[in-house]
Amino acid sequence: MHIAVIMPRWVGDAIMATPALRSLRAHAGPSTRISGVMRPVIADLLAGTPWFDAVIPYDRHRDNKATGFGAVVKALRADRPDLTIVLPNSLSSAALAWRSGARRRVGAAGHWRRWLLTDIVAPHRDARGRIDLVPPPVACMDTMVAAGAARGPLTVELAVTADDLAAGDALLENLFPGRPGPLVVLNDNSSNGAARAWGPENHARLAAWLLDHIPAARVLVHCGPGDRDQARKVVERANLAAVRGLHDTPDLPISLSKSVFARASLAVSSDSGPRHIAAAFGVPTVALVGPVDPRLGRSDPAGCVEIRLDLACSPCGRKDCPLGHHDCMRLITVEQVGRAALDLLARRTGTSRAG
Repeated sequence: MHIAVIMPRWVGDAIMATPALRSLRAHAGPSTRISGVMRPVIADLLAGTPWFDAVIPYDRHRDNKATGFGAVVKALRADRPDLTIVLPNSLSSAALAWRSGARRRVGAAGHWRRWLLTDIVAPHRDARGRIDLVPPPVACMDTMVAAGAARGPLTVELAVTADDLAAGDALLENLFPGRPGPLVVLNDNSSNGAARAWGPENHARLAAWLLDHIPAARVLVHCGPGDRDQARKVVERANLAAVRGLHDTPDLPISLSKSVFARASLAVSSDSGPRHIAAAFGVPTVALVGPVDPRLGRSDPAGCVEIRLDLACSPCGRKDCPLGHHDCMRLITVEQVGRAALDLLARRTGTSRAG
């Protein structure tokens, strides 16, 4: 038996698919070969996990024929899957499943995909019979159940290698020499759109606020390759020895993000991929949810506090504020976030919070 799984494109969505992958592996057993069709960065993200026997690189948005649609169709047909499972909701992913040659093709309908699939995953509906949004871990699990797997726990997870942990530890020691205190990771990740960003000034003030309340802490400003300038501004505006960033680190592979979050005691993040990396390592997290429907980003309800303002214009789902004021993020206060962080830490450690 050979199963191909077409994975989500984005880091957060891929992490929210991990409970479903775990259930599929348990159902399929060790004798079934499972191939994952995914972007190279998602393959790096999932490195060390036991769910895939092979990876077929796929990124149709890059100018690289080796990872384009035609090349992946050829690789899938050579692999001869019996079953192809489609986790993304795009038309192109369903078309890829159809071209894979698999006799069974399981996925959700929508986006004119129904005729490309053999097994349609029934949508959730509200009390009035309307299609209802569910968190991605639930939607992915529904797809695996339709493929024959048992419904399992929705806990997200990742793995990190000993070598990656050692590299992360060395970096942290270089950034915070002789300072072994709890690690607090701040992540704004405005590359997902300006509407999701809380801004360097707020993060700099939050770093100072947290250090006033947790004096021994190390505050690390996380960033990806597209967020270096934002992270640099946070560190410069904070101007504190205990606040450092990844912006000057030459390489920023996803493995470094995993190793950093694996060592964190607390995270504060915009609604973006790093929020879910934190969840995968069980890190108490304050998530700042502005323009995004909160149901689309819930990966750790127990270990995460979401801060979202109840505004008439939110959630709009836009990358840039259509009204130009960004109030859903701008009006979130530093003290609001800081106190949520301390409350979360107190619940996790079983201690009372002063101040």
